[in-house]
Amino acid sequence: MERRGHLERVYSTWPWRRLQREGLPKSLVETYPWLHVAEYAVGRSPIDLRWLSDQLGYANALAFDRWTEKRLRRLKQRPDALIGISGSSLTTGAWLQREGGVFICDRGSTHQRYQQQIVEDEYALWGVTRPVSDERDTVREEAIYRQADAITVPSSVVARTFVQMGVPAEKVHTIPYGVRLENFRPVTEPAVGEFNVLFAGPPGLRKGVPYLLQAFSYLKHTRKTLRIAGYIQEDLKPVLERLPKENVEFLGPLPQSELVELMSRSHVLVLPSIEEGLALVQAEAMACGCPVIGSTNTGGADLYTDGVEGFIVPIRDARAITDRMQLLADEPELQRTMRAAALRRVQSMGGWTTYGERWEELLLQLTSRRGSGAG
Repeated sequence: MERRGHLERVYSTWPWRRLQREGLPKSLVETYPWLHVAEYAVGRSPIDLRWLSDQLGYANALAFDRWTEKRLRRLKQRPDALIGISGSSLTTGAWLQREGGVFICDRGSTHQRYQQQIVEDEYALWGVTRPVSDERDTVREEAIYRQADAITVPSSVVARTFVQMGVPAEKVHTIPYGVRLENFRPVTEPAVGEFNVLFAGPPGLRKGVPYLLQAFSYLKHTRKTLRIAGYIQEDLKPVLERLPKENVEFLGPLPQSELVELMSRSHVLVLPSIEEGLALVQAEAMACGCPVIGSTNTGGADLYTDGVEGFIVPIRDARAITDRMQLLADEPELQRTMRAAALRRVQSMGGWTTYGERWEELLLQLTSRRGSGAG
């Protein structure tokens, strides 16, 4: 938006140092980081402080909303549109609408109520009793969905959840994320005679990791390894002792350079998520020549074609994951074919320039409609 001359201001709960890497002039950015930084620190604590994280998160949402509205009111000229990350801008967006502007909610994951319900179902399946989310956040999210003039989402699977939860389809606009792949490329090749499986992301129940562990245990191969990169989530810890872990390596979080090397030498990346928005780790793996097995809920269908660059499987289906892994393990030529297809596909993916173009088109459409008095 800044390059297209549309950006008036960015308001963020992250400190400037975190935003500096995006290359924006500091004059366009104002931050309110106090509560968010505290919430982030609590979330990284080795002790489970979910109750405190929830309190800080909700307080941050309310305080940031009030702070943002005050900033907008002080501007010399009212902006035409406000894009609020979901969970933010309820009162600010309503104020701008009263002033004749447009309020857009940008949601990166599935509908909040859908997300809460599907993850609660997953917790029940594994006997986990911790709360999925703060109900106050869910109620606030739903109020934002009703208030907003439009809701933007990153994948078709996310758009479907909003319609399923009763949001009018015409209010939901799918704008897939741009894929920044300049740092992802093949740096080596998978070893012959081995079968290396990779999971990248925070391993937890939402990511479907138990089904991956089960599926990997069924896989028949004499030299198989499953590597899991990422912080283990609290909801998975009580379940892990019940799951098979032979030939499984938990690596913890890795720097990007190590992840690129792992993706390049893995025969497949598996992402069996129960709930996602659009998992870009799939495109990153493809850029390293690594085929993907993803669930229907990863947004993978917006990135690759089932049976060409990888496979798409139902959620909660360990046997389906095993079947696809076994195909790749038993047919090295298929793995090489999919590897080449993945590399070709990433060349055709839209980057952030395409993402910006689609946002610009939507903004012009919405503001012109409001300006003409339609809608």
